Amino acid sequence: MSIRERLSGNEAIATAMRQINPDVFAMFPITPSTEIPQYFAQYVADGKVDTEFICVESEHSSLSACLGAEAAGCRAVTATSSAGLSYMNEVLYVAASSRLPVVLAVACRALTGPININHDYSDSMAERDSGFIQIYAENNQEVYDNYLQAHRIAEHPDVRLPLMICEDGFITSHAIENIELEEDEKVKKFVGEYNPENYLLKEENPLAVGPYGISAYYMEARVAQAHAMMNAKKVILDVAADFEKTFGRKYGLIEEYKMDDAEIAMVIMGSSAGTAKAAVDKLRASGVKAGLIKVRVFRPFPGEEIAASLSKCKAVAVMDKSEGFSGCGGPLFAETCGACINMKEKPLMVDIVFGLGGRDFTVESAISVYDRLAEIAKTGECGEIYTHMGQRER
Repeated sequence: MSIRERLSGNEAIATAMRQINPDVFAMFPITPSTEIPQYFAQYVADGKVDTEFICVESEHSSLSACLGAEAAGCRAVTATSSAGLSYMNEVLYVAASSRLPVVLAVACRALTGPININHDYSDSMAERDSGFIQIYAENNQEVYDNYLQAHRIAEHPDVRLPLMICEDGFITSHAIENIELEEDEKVKKFVGEYNPENYLLKEENPLAVGPYGISAYYMEARVAQAHAMMNAKKVILDVAADFEKTFGRKYGLIEEYKMDDAEIAMVIMGSSAGTAKAAVDKLRASGVKAGLIKVRVFRPFPGEEIAASLSKCKAVAVMDKSEGFSGCGGPLFAETCGACINMKEKPLMVDIVFGLGGRDFTVESAISVYDRLAEIAKTGECGEIYTHMGQRER
């Protein structure tokens, strides 16, 4: 039976970690993810877990310690944000190419500069091509549920890739919401034990981890890694189906909100989706056929699913909560456009960069986007394709 509780996103993640009881937690603090190791350190002190809790000197070291633990056959976790994730950059690529299924909790936060500690996706989007699976949450319940599914996805023999569980810094990491927790024993049974086929301490099968990839083998390793990411789509859905059967809550690669007959739609991620859903409800009440796609899984990117969902729309706004500095739009827009490029009939599409550094996104903001889409659908003219929303001079 589910247990009703009120928790922040950070405490929800720490609770999921406690229930899973990983072998190693290597930590270094950074706002707004610091609470995760703080909560977990208390669990260690209280004897609620038997995890080896390691305090290191940097984020680079925390992920490096996790890699060593995973290579030795342990289940390892850590958490970070913003510049801490950037400092891990080198090790992120090592983790993915070495096929070590570390689970990394990221409280997404703007990158410097200028200095800012508030939420956007600058940090996680900067690492979108590192080889990590990336799963995003709209609210605290999803943060908890995503984490319960993470290890089974990452450790699956058809995948064996590291995974980021992404929450919105301060918005979900610190805000307290009603949440349903699951019983410890049911969580342990659902997640299961980590039993890697090969690891450094397995005497009967010596192996090297992280060898030099000469030209004759490097590409083959990369292709195998790419295929693992492709395989992750099915594994994510299989684990989600088992999660629904076990705990009753349903998840997919994307969430379609009132898309069955939508003529105008928004593609969006994270907590902003909740705000946009409220706008859709208001517009639907006045007869506007508005809809929304929330991208839950960004890596592997659910391109086919998004394209199929948008196939009957007339106009679409892709909402980027990070600036790609590409000169033509943000990362979510680029991925969505790429997914739709070969559609026989495709909607007119614009990119709107919003919410940078914690800038507010309100129901009225979302309605203004749909108003613009309605005009695009009516006239067939997009105007500026790549725009920013919410800055003071506008």
